[in-house]
Formats: sequence, structure tokens, C-alpha cells
Amino acid sequence: MTAPLQTMTQGFNPTSNNKVLVVEDEELFARAVAKHLTKAGFDCECAANLTDARVLAKQFLPDLVLLDMRLPDGNGLDLIAELIDKNIKVIVMTAYGEVSDAVQAMKLGANDYLKKPIDLEELLLIIQKNGKTFELQTSLDHAKQRNSHASAHGNEGVELLGSSPAMLSVREQIARIAQLVHLVDAIPPTVLISGETGTGKDVAARLLHLSCVHKEKPFVHVDCASFPSELIESELFGHEKGAFTNAVASRPGLIEAAEDGTLFLDEIGEIPLALQVKLLNVLERRKVRRLGSTKERNVPARIIAATNRDLHVMSNSGQFRSDLYFRLNVMSLHMPALREREGDMVQLAKYFMELTEKRYGLPKHTLTLSAEEAINGYTWPGNVRELRHQISRAVLLSQQSAVSAADIQLPNNTPDVLGQENVKSQPAPTLDAAEKNMLIAALESTNNNTSKAARHLGITRMKMRYRMEKHGLNG
Repeated sequence: MTAPLQTMTQGFNPTSNNKVLVVEDEELFARAVAKHLTKAGFDCECAANLTDARVLAKQFLPDLVLLDMRLPDGNGLDLIAELIDKNIKVIVMTAYGEVSDAVQAMKLGANDYLKKPIDLEELLLIIQKNGKTFELQTSLDHAKQRNSHASAHGNEGVELLGSSPAMLSVREQIARIAQLVHLVDAIPPTVLISGETGTGKDVAARLLHLSCVHKEKPFVHVDCASFPSELIESELFGHEKGAFTNAVASRPGLIEAAEDGTLFLDEIGEIPLALQVKLLNVLERRKVRRLGSTKERNVPARIIAATNRDLHVMSNSGQFRSDLYFRLNVMSLHMPALREREGDMVQLAKYFMELTEKRYGLPKHTLTLSAEEAINGYTWPGNVRELRHQISRAVLLSQQSAVSAADIQLPNNTPDVLGQENVKSQPAPTLDAAEKNMLIAALESTNNNTSKAARHLGITRMKMRYRMEKHGLNG
């Protein structure tokens, strides 16, 4: 048997239910996952094939297995039933174009799936979503896990900054909606949040959750656009054992998982028409029934939906059920685009600068006058999300404490015109520093997607990972 890769958490308590087995034949990726999870408090071992995985499943007794589908000695699907029989949770990892494998894995009883390339922070959230932090249990207490992760970063992102009239109006609306809920047993009205991509609809939803008496209860964030059409019904409503071929275990859906907390249906406009009838029934009757079950379960959760599409227009054209639209739109909240928030852009830029400095242990930075003018003069089609990424990259790449317009690299902002105060005084970087900056820039521009960053730089993923390790960028 191939010698397993092992990383141990100091002071590990074998009763704490935080053992993770990574079954992956790409050694560098397996080590990166194990290192990241170990830092988060998990005890990890790795297996490069099914044979080793079966041995370690008996010896190591993992609580969770991260399972690759394509392995040297077979398909990961062959192992799922054995793990489920041992009451071991399974999260499968599939490559691009292997959605059918993910669908089959979920039918066999896998708890979740991720598409490669995998973001390590997203992986940690998925693990936490499927069980308590450091305590992988059957509970789907999504909210506490996501909130605990946010707390580790100072509740970063769970606030709406800005003093523009548009944002003052949003905060006033949130306060009014919050006032409608003053009794523990009251079910708040459904809220529909609209706005362009990147305007902070998810942040507004979380603030609405935190503003009510159920704020300690689960906050279940469902990205309706991310589920394949074959899986979304089972994910939302759950299923009973035997509900369909290879449904070897009962599984609660995300609607049930919200319990008496908040169910946030993000990108609600992407739900298939056939499923909209069932969702409308849940909203009307406040009951849900798993696939293959005759038993109805109460749905006490607060429902918040969000969309970047015009549901009114979609309902008129038959793309979205009008009765569901009216049922969701009991209370409405519109998130303004960043270009409509005069005066907020620089304030947000300085806030994101501080976050980046804290995260990477960097010295204090300031914005030059040219940078502020460039920020205020740009239309920000990607809204707050685009601003955050541009500022973070500028802080990481800047050779000086003063961030100029040239550092932010906005369209039509050339160093010769807007960044002269910084370009002339910048020292020539060393070859190693230049290479590291290029890696950081590529990762930032692709949201830390290693494969895309490698393609952007014209190198293989293996070379990308080697250079990331060389410069300490692995986690």
C-alpha cells in the first residue's frame, strides 16, 4: 500500500469527530487540501487510490471523505456505498464535464459535491455546511458554520457601508422590515431583494436575518444558479431512502435545514418552471414533503429571495410563474448599483484596503488623489464585488504605501497619464518579487482559481502549484 500522507492537529482529541480522509491521486492538490483543513482544526490523511482508501477507512475511521471520481484503480462511485454503510459522510470532487458523476454520487447518498478546480475556502465552507465546525455531524446547521467562519474574519462583509442617499434608504428599509418582527413565534413576511450582480444582495439578506429574533438560528444560503437541474429538486426538498434508483439513505433538503431560521434563495430567477409550482406550495402552505415521502413537515423558516433579473418581465413572458412572483414580492428591497451611490466609492475602497492589509499582514496604505479621482470616475459594471477585487489586487501589487490610479488598473487609466507620481519613484523589482507579483495578480484576477490562473500565465497547473509553493502562496 502506498504510504499515506498525514497531517496531524496538535492536541487532537479523537472524540471530537473531525477526521477527514482525502482520496485524490494528484499529490500536490491532496497535500494542499490537507494543509488547509489542518489549519482549520481537522485531522487529515490522504489516499491516492481506492485500495488505500478502503484500508484507511477501516484504520483511520474518518468522519468525512473528500472523494475524487477518477482514480488509478477505479471510479470513486464504487466506494460511496461502502462509506455510507459505515455512516461516513462523503463529499465528491468532480472535474469539468463530469456532472453525470456528481448526479450519480448524490443519488448514492453523497452529502455534497464540488467541481474542480476547487477553492480551498469554499471547500471549508462546504464541510462546515454539512456539519458543525470541528464536529462533523448529520446536522445541516449552515448558518452557525458560515457565521462562525465570518466571525474568524471579524464578520467581514456582513455590513452595508456607505452614506449616500441610496444606501441610507436601503438601511431604513431594512430597519422597517425588521420592526415587523417583534415576537419570537412570528413568521416574517417574504422579502424579495433585487439588484445587479455584485451589489450586496447576500449581505442585505444576512442583515435581515441578524435583525430578527431568530438570528441565532440557521441561515441557509441556497445559490439556485449553481445546482444542475437534475439535482436542485432533491437538494431543496430532500428525499427518502429508495425514492429513486440508488437512493440508499434518507436526506433532508435545504428547506428543512433552515428549520426556524432563514432560507435565502439566491438567484431565484434560475429555478426551473417545473419546480416553481412546488416552491409556491411551500410558501403558501408552509409545509414541505421529501421526494418519495407521504409525510409533510412544517416550514417555519423565514423566506428571503434575491435576483439580478426582472421577475416582473419574466412573469409577463412566461419565463417565471406570476403567482410565485407575487408571493415572493410581499416586501421588496432594491440594492442600488455602485454608480448610483455617489460618495461611497472611495469610502468602500479604503475599507477594502484595510481588510486586505489585515488579512495579509501588510503595512498601512493610502490612496493618492489620482486614485480617488479614477475610482469616482469609473462606472464599476461589476459593482462592489469588482471594486473589492481591484483594490485588493492594487494593495498586494503596490511597491509603495501610496496606491495610485496606475496600481488600480482601471480601463482607460494608463500609468503615463494617471500614475506618474508613483511610476517614477518605484524601484525595479527583483526577479523573484516580479514572479510572485505576477502569480498574485493572476490568482486575484481569477478569484484564486489555480487552473485559470495557470492558463492566463501560459503554464501548466503543476508548474503553477510549484511556483505557488515556492513563494508561500499555497494557503
